[in-house]
Amino acid sequence: MAGSGSTHIYAGAWSTKDGGIGGVYRCAAGENRWERLTNGLPDVDVQAITIDPNEPSVVYAGTADGPYRSTNRGDSWERLGFPDRDMAIWSITAHPKQPRTLFAGGSPVAVYRSDDNGDNWRRMADPALPNRVKMPFACRVMRFAPHPTKDDELYATLEVNGVMRSQDRGESWQDCSADLVKLADRPHLKSRLVSDTETEGMLDGHAMTMTAAEPDTVFLAVRMGLFRSNDQGKSWQDMEVGRFSPVTYGRDIRVSPQDPRVLYSCLSVAANSSFGSLYRSDDVGQSWKRLDEGTDPRSTLMAVALHPRDGKQIYTVARNGQVFGTQDGGGSWTEFPLPEQVKQVYALACG
Repeated sequence: MAGSGSTHIYAGAWSTKDGGIGGVYRCAAGENRWERLTNGLPDVDVQAITIDPNEPSVVYAGTADGPYRSTNRGDSWERLGFPDRDMAIWSITAHPKQPRTLFAGGSPVAVYRSDDNGDNWRRMADPALPNRVKMPFACRVMRFAPHPTKDDELYATLEVNGVMRSQDRGESWQDCSADLVKLADRPHLKSRLVSDTETEGMLDGHAMTMTAAEPDTVFLAVRMGLFRSNDQGKSWQDMEVGRFSPVTYGRDIRVSPQDPRVLYSCLSVAANSSFGSLYRSDDVGQSWKRLDEGTDPRSTLMAVALHPRDGKQIYTVARNGQVFGTQDGGGSWTEFPLPEQVKQVYALACG
């Protein structure tokens, strides 16, 4: 049973054809013992984990069977009042100023909102974005980014279909991807892996965030790097993270809960690669420096988890199940890998 006052790290994984076991895994900070959480949580793939920003005992999991919630740090789970079965949830985000309001993003693309802490959910209108890229998997809503000062405005990024914006708390959406498509005309930003268009890479959205330090700027992590928009997604600028990092595949980007000028980003070679690294910016993305020196991720770095109350606690996870943590802001790192049967990790959270 999890202690009420301690910090826990949670990882979400998929089952794999070679015997990898999916689900939610939990480890107490400072220990090297992971446990698979199964009480009330069925044997399903998990690709999103979110901790309530005001109550660390409340944890949400986005699964292949909709959203689940634990009110006791994962000791037990319940499926929430969700309108659709068989909807895979890829993102869950709490509104920063209205914590009872949650947003969930699905695959195929769908947006849901709860106004009662997740007890009940309502499916929003179809965003109706043009289908620019035909992929061998259904497009999914990977991350929401609520505006830090405009309560009704939020953004979402899609894998694989760019960015969209809502000005009415998710009731309706506008496409913000035209300039991303335009950027894909540049030779170094063209990328086609499994579709019929070289715009695929620029529309391959993985994460996004906003910060009170620059409240009208949207930061976006895609296959081709890190990008930003200062005009509600009408235009996008390449942050040129390659000036600071030898790898530029953007998988995660987050803002420090303690300092709005500090950003963290997981950068790798590709979706399935043999290396990744964590970078930190102290000037809202103007410059970057590798933070996880001394670690040895042997696959794509998938996610970074920032402690909501202790800025010195930072955790990252590689796709193959390697978890790295620091208790001193990056001065030293410890590896505490997930069990061997965990082979495909998508999500990480701590609190």
